[in-house]
Amino acid sequence: MSHLKIYGSARTRANRAIWMAEELGLAYQIIPLDLAKGETRTPAFLVINPNGHVPAIDDEGFHLYESMAINLYLARKHGGALAPQDVREDGLATQWSFWAVTEMEGPALEVLFHRALLPPEKRDEAKVEAALKKLEGPTGVLDTALLTSGWLVGGRFTVADLNVASVAGYLRAAPEFAARYPNLKDWLTRCGERPAFKAMSAKRG
Repeated sequence: MSHLKIYGSARTRANRAIWMAEELGLAYQIIPLDLAKGETRTPAFLVINPNGHVPAIDDEGFHLYESMAINLYLARKHGGALAPQDVREDGLATQWSFWAVTEMEGPALEVLFHRALLPPEKRDEAKVEAALKKLEGPTGVLDTALLTSGWLVGGRFTVADLNVASVAGYLRAAPEFAARYPNLKDWLTRCGERPAFKAMSAKRG
């Protein structure tokens, strides 16, 4: 049995940690929690994450939450090509991970919900259009950053790409928008073709 426990299913933000564990070739155990049944609010889980959210991990007794922090930790711990190779790469990986959450995730989630996740009768295309308008600036920044090497840090796929792609991937729900940004579209395709991403996706059921 693995000593790395990932709390949350591949249908939640825990998919980021699962993808990272697959990229690193780690043995891990997924512990799905049913939010509707209050399983993230039990005393046992609140020891792992007092906020009562997933994902969280238990790595041989070390508890950590927040999906981006989890992936940066796993990359630094296990090393390899996905990990920052020096302090500048470390700074850039952290920068892009924070950027994805602050600049892109909110409106991108709005697009995903109203294009794919909500029942058809609850979808609001006006909210999609407003969210896409907000995304024009950040998406342009990302598209430009990918112009030189096709990756965000060090000219190779790293934890920065994984973390950002886990958010930018929501834009697949708006293909007409993503098509306006060719570097982004190509990068998302290459990220989605990685065996580790496919392995994670297969766990969504």
